[in-house]
Amino acid sequence: MSRDRRIYISVIGSGQASPTEEKLAEEVGRILAERGAIIVCGGLQGVMAAACRGAKSANGLTVGVLPGENHADANPWVDIQIPTGLGYARNTIVVKAGLAVIAIAGAFGTLSEIGHALGDGKTVVGLQTWELTRSGVPDNRIIRASTPSEAVDLALAAAHGRAANEVT
Repeated sequence: MSRDRRIYISVIGSGQASPTEEKLAEEVGRILAERGAIIVCGGLQGVMAAACRGAKSANGLTVGVLPGENHADANPWVDIQIPTGLGYARNTIVVKAGLAVIAIAGAFGTLSEIGHALGDGKTVVGLQTWELTRSGVPDNRIIRASTPSEAVDLALAAAHGRAANEVT
């Protein structure tokens, strides 16, 4: 039996972001919320807070998968806090919860999330994020977007395709 479900998109990026990166993340969050998606992130500061803030500006729903054990560690724009006590291991949960991933800039935690997502066959859309090479050859599996709107379009298209193939 098929049923309508909201689309979950994982938004990943550094907890210490530049003003430009925060602006990109906030716009991504706003557009995702306007398009009806639920945002899943690591729930802390930087890109994560900016994406949640953008989503809340458009009455969106946000989920923060926290590395620690306290709900209060979440940024103020997280609606649903999921404390894990797992530290960086929670990165796997963040990417598994989304049907697609948008990576905005990011540090090594973001790189690990990208690796988990690509290993799971999920689409990763990148805005000013990591570039990958394998044995010196570019690996173009991170789909590059130039704008927040393009990133959202690409991620939602991939997520809708993935959702259509899920067994319900």
